[in-house]
Amino acid sequence: MSRTHGFAIATSAVSMALLSPMLLSPMAGAAVPARTGGNQSPQQLAAQAERSLRNATSVRLRYEDRSATATSSNRLPTSMDLTLDRAGNCAGTMTLGGHGGTVQIVKRGTDVWLKPDAAFWKAEYPGRRGIDLASTFSNRYIHGTTTSNLLNGIASSCDLRELQQVAKVSAPTSVKEGLATSLNGTRVVPLSFKVNGFTSTLYVTTGKEHRLYRAAQKGPDTDLSLTFTGYNVPVPKTTPPASRTVDISRVPQPPRS
Repeated sequence: MSRTHGFAIATSAVSMALLSPMLLSPMAGAAVPARTGGNQSPQQLAAQAERSLRNATSVRLRYEDRSATATSSNRLPTSMDLTLDRAGNCAGTMTLGGHGGTVQIVKRGTDVWLKPDAAFWKAEYPGRRGIDLASTFSNRYIHGTTTSNLLNGIASSCDLRELQQVAKVSAPTSVKEGLATSLNGTRVVPLSFKVNGFTSTLYVTTGKEHRLYRAAQKGPDTDLSLTFTGYNVPVPKTTPPASRTVDISRVPQPPRS
């Protein structure tokens, strides 16, 4: 993943590049009898979860990266909380590691609004310049379109269709199904498997419609999770008022790394 400056920081790369190793797995072979997911095999549960995610019109995606690399770098996100839909609209927040700050994100059509906090400005523009920019743009949204080089990374992160294209949760024959448990009040069945030294766990809801609730992966300097809720709940249509926005053209190019 490239560690670029500007408002395109790690946004498009996170949702797609990190989904792949967690959700893509070897093709399933013979079914293994399930113990907690009804009369279905782990592969069947995973297949239903895949269909639910791929058929969703919108979803709330919460991403967490607890690895040392992410938490120590102000160029990589440690968390994102986005509601996104198949039309490319989204709303939420992104927090960067290493005190890199938090950015509020709103995208509607081709329009993008970002509201960085003071920590972001100071991390992105070291010294007095960052302090001044934090004051100048305090509580303001930066507005532009997806044609802007500084904002184009947001476009693919907010596109549920692109996420759905890589969301394949077919579990391999080595999958181990655990006992049903509760995560934040949601009853789920954990399906775990190992690939190339990494342990991935898919948490599938136990309700009548089996949905992917969480995908987690652990391994060398890797501790990631993606949580999916709010299936088919529309993205909020509210956009920031013009009185609280500043055009992207007023934002100076950040210094090169």
